[in-house]
Amino acid sequence: MSAANDPKSLLERILSEGLARVAPNASGVDVQIERPRNPEHGDYSCNLALQLARALKRKPREIAQQLLEAVAGDIASSRAFEPLEMAGAGFINARLSPEARAGVVHRALAEGAEFGRARPARRERVQVEFVSANPTGPLHVGHGRGAAYGASLAAVLEFAGASVTREFYVNDAGRQMDILALSVWLRYLQARGTVVPFPEDGYRGEYVRDIAAQLTDAHVARFARDVTDAKAFPVAQPGEDPDAALDAQIAAAKALLGDDWSALHRFAREAMLEDQREDLAAFRVGFDNWFSEASLYESGAVEHTVQRLAERGHLYENDGALWFRSTQFGDEKDRVVRRENGQYTYFASDIAYHADKFARGFERVVDVWGADHHGYIPRVRGALEALGLEADRLAVALVQFAVLYRGGEKVAMGKRSGDFVTLRELRDEVGNDAARFFYVLRRADQHLDFDLDLAKSESQDNPVYYVQYAHARLCSVFAQWGGDVARLAEASLAPLSNPREIALMRTLAEFPEVVLAAARELAPHSIAFYARELAAQFHSYYNAERILVDDEETRTARLALCAAVRQVLANALSLLGVNAPEEM
Repeated sequence: MSAANDPKSLLERILSEGLARVAPNASGVDVQIERPRNPEHGDYSCNLALQLARALKRKPREIAQQLLEAVAGDIASSRAFEPLEMAGAGFINARLSPEARAGVVHRALAEGAEFGRARPARRERVQVEFVSANPTGPLHVGHGRGAAYGASLAAVLEFAGASVTREFYVNDAGRQMDILALSVWLRYLQARGTVVPFPEDGYRGEYVRDIAAQLTDAHVARFARDVTDAKAFPVAQPGEDPDAALDAQIAAAKALLGDDWSALHRFAREAMLEDQREDLAAFRVGFDNWFSEASLYESGAVEHTVQRLAERGHLYENDGALWFRSTQFGDEKDRVVRRENGQYTYFASDIAYHADKFARGFERVVDVWGADHHGYIPRVRGALEALGLEADRLAVALVQFAVLYRGGEKVAMGKRSGDFVTLRELRDEVGNDAARFFYVLRRADQHLDFDLDLAKSESQDNPVYYVQYAHARLCSVFAQWGGDVARLAEASLAPLSNPREIALMRTLAEFPEVVLAAARELAPHSIAFYARELAAQFHSYYNAERILVDDEETRTARLALCAAVRQVLANALSLLGVNAPEEM
């Protein structure tokens, strides 16, 4: 949006030029324009005089008065503002002229779905990596919050002018995938009539039986083996360490299956990934790239990255393991990158993955992690710094777990036992729109209690229903009117003068600013807050004023305002992945 159409940018320019005339030596000071919390203080406020008081050794009010006099002519000729006012200790307050205030309605109608989109001269390349769940089971409601947050954040960053790549990191290397493959194989054998005890720490969900059934259908007897010989396939003994017993069974399965183990492993992985892809797509969450952790080992990237760290003097050996000196970069202790058995740790592959992100040319990388990964941040940033990369180009957004409540009671969660609520089940119960909106209704790093009963209710207490009902109510106004909405773009808005209409126009004008702030702060929840506020203002206006009045000029102006509100509500909901229904 150009300064000519953006009053805030115009005011910043006028005050900057005024500052250059009043205090040439201070002309490099950043002019900061904010929205006053109290609308009675105007549309914009600037504390420039207070900023300069110490440097100029003058009272803020004297500086403010001089600035007002210096810019009076420019303010008048702009026709965008009423004369500026000085308030309090030296604040400069600005009020939009009626013409400029109404201009947002025309802009919203002219730009439509593009209203609020920033168009920078150069688009920053940003990667947002989110969800990244182990492909060892269906996505659950905890993953759902990360999915909703990441998808909305990516949409907001894109709307704010960035070129965004959405990426899912597939954790398909390591022990957890081996446990899944073993679990599927044992269920496969059981389905063929073999009596074999299932390991205590295997994956027990019904989905494992489903994959095993697919394996049976697709491969008939290819994976059948004799597991009745305890020497060939050990069974956990009473008192035996469950992890040791499980590792012994994995090793035995690999020996019994030989080359077929890789095929089994791959089949289980692809089955789970396909389920996750379908689930996310149905949730309106898409990715540009699915990046395999295993590919980092296959390409030699992990080994190469560890070698680079060693060459730069950041590794040392102790007790047969290779350690990264992460304490030199603010971590609480050093971290192992290669175990004494020669296997690389997850941390090593994660360093390689982040180095690869930077190598692909992303100017900024945003990782969406669970809140329990808070301690992981300094060691990853430290590793990037150790590699000679700009660690401050990595931003990490932490997402707290979501806790479901039904009938006032907490819904239990667990994974290997299979006793958990899947994202698919949540969507089936409350719908995509409620799930997407509820997930981003709080800051991502705040605890979220998800009230299933509220999400399904049709009341003003249900925030997504309240916002969608505002959009549907607006659509009903236009259905009742029956006229051509396109001709409202040129309507005279002079009749829009009552406090509710002014408040609506003020809120509409804030939308581009809210988008930029949400992108800057990685905070898509502010879009949800904005949508609720705009919906509340419209409901209040609708209940207090007739829109389809007899006077044509007033009716047309009010319809133009309503059309702008409807458009901006739709734009806000679109960023959150929520539908804007025409009727409810």
